[in-house]
Amino acid sequence: MMDLVEKTAFEFLDKEYKRWYELDSEAASTVEAIADFMRAGGKRIRPKFCISGFLAGGGNPRDKSVISAAVALEFLHASALIHDDVFDESALRRGAPTVHENYAARHIAGDWRGDPRRFGESMAILAGDLALVYADLFMADAMPAVTTAWSDLRAELMVGQHLDVMAAARFAGDPQLSRTIAQLKSGNYTIHRPLLIGALVAGRPDLSEPFESYGLVVGEAFQLRDDLLDMFGDTDTLGKPAQLDIERHKMTLLLSLAIERDSAVRSVVETPGTSAELLLKTLVESGMADEVERHIGELVDAGGAAIAYTDIEPGWRDELIEMAHEVAYRNT
Repeated sequence: MMDLVEKTAFEFLDKEYKRWYELDSEAASTVEAIADFMRAGGKRIRPKFCISGFLAGGGNPRDKSVISAAVALEFLHASALIHDDVFDESALRRGAPTVHENYAARHIAGDWRGDPRRFGESMAILAGDLALVYADLFMADAMPAVTTAWSDLRAELMVGQHLDVMAAARFAGDPQLSRTIAQLKSGNYTIHRPLLIGALVAGRPDLSEPFESYGLVVGEAFQLRDDLLDMFGDTDTLGKPAQLDIERHKMTLLLSLAIERDSAVRSVVETPGTSAELLLKTLVESGMADEVERHIGELVDAGGAAIAYTDIEPGWRDELIEMAHEVAYRNT
């Protein structure tokens, strides 16, 4: 089914490109930017959880509406990442220049008027907005069963992003706020809502509670792994700049927990002008990585317990537990 998700998304983008190219060749460049971004890679986690929720709920594999819902989730993710790269001033995503960097390079190469950076960011915002339009277009095929869940998902993502940007500006350790951000941007957005949307398409609204319990803890594990990879990973492996969260003063869940539990980390964070290098060194010396690894294991176990007695199709309990391990112990 994931192959069909890919096929559906890219066939649609090809048609959209041709449609807008007939109007004006430049009109199609935004579609091309989205297509290039999606073809560059990605783990397709959200479509996978959506289809898994659908099949676990006994959905008919021939039902095309779940494919549309899964495509919608990937377009939403593309929109979020394109915008996120602008917020973070990131130059790389999936091992390639980000959308705003590509447009800025075109501006410079063409010797156009205005500020290349401003131009690139403006065009990337438009590309992200168009991807969001496409997300709504595809999710319409799954309506009205998923209307509320889809609206909640989009609102949670936007509010979570707002809180994330605000927390980075304030740069004050607040574990509860960091957990809220992780819940909105990871637990709900990555795991819980995609699972629920799949279940709703299958006609199983009763799975909302267990899927929420599973999604929140597995989503937190996902976010903590993301934090570990950013802090201790390398750019070549990640396909995006490593240590970017520290450089941008992002109050990640991992950093917030470290501030709460280690006075040396707290002192470094509270010292004005502290370098990213010193903060990273202090985090390494704190042993926080080992503690977070243990916590991730506990969260994954809690995810399995949340669906232990859930009425889902045979084999899908083990499948969802395996998926929890995959997202919590990934290396990119």
